[in-house]
Amino acid sequence: MARHSHTQVASSQKALMLEMKSLQEEPVEGFKITLVDEADLYNWEVAIYGPPNTHYEGGYFKSRVKFPIDYPYSPPAFRFLTKMWHPNIYENGDVCISILHPPVDDPQSGELPSERWNPTQNVRTILLSVISLLNEPNTFSPANVDASVMYRKWRDSKGKEREYAEIIRKQVLATKADADRDGVKVPTTLAEYCIRTRVPAPDEGSDLLYDDYYDDDDLEEEDDDCCYAEDDSGTEDS
Repeated sequence: MARHSHTQVASSQKALMLEMKSLQEEPVEGFKITLVDEADLYNWEVAIYGPPNTHYEGGYFKSRVKFPIDYPYSPPAFRFLTKMWHPNIYENGDVCISILHPPVDDPQSGELPSERWNPTQNVRTILLSVISLLNEPNTFSPANVDASVMYRKWRDSKGKEREYAEIIRKQVLATKADADRDGVKVPTTLAEYCIRTRVPAPDEGSDLLYDDYYDDDDLEEEDDDCCYAEDDSGTEDS
């Protein structure tokens, strides 16, 4: 049993190191990823920059991703540390999204097994799913019922019912103190948001991750296309 557990740890650590390397070389726009503790590969801190032209524009949202020892065969847990008002985020910050649910057949959930976690998923797909969820909440099985009702009122009134938007705007403004404290300049335009920023220098991160796995000193030229596309469902009406 101990040998099996040791094999799982070695396998998951290798998978996580490779994923970190991939995210360093080709960052996901709008995210900053670091280890909570450089000696622990299983706990990542993820800062999310609110996408421009959405309710979340200018926001700096901190979260934690905790990986199980049998990753990638089991999904990680994703929790916001920043207070979030959203139909699919619980009061404690846990994100409720199909991709983070174990691939079991649960007819009562309303989810297909194919919509749930599988070992071909990775941190990149999780991050993109979370951004998509922020802009397009799932109101069929909400984690926050009050936020879901409020969001539907905003959506169905085409922005005339502004309570949902105003709560998020206040939360965005409240994140400015965190950004200032962390010395972070939050992007507020699509051009800034789409810049692929360089990962921290080796002395700011884990030697285990950088020394052996990151040896390319030349940053790839910035892509003209951004992974984020504007969506009416997440935009504020003027």
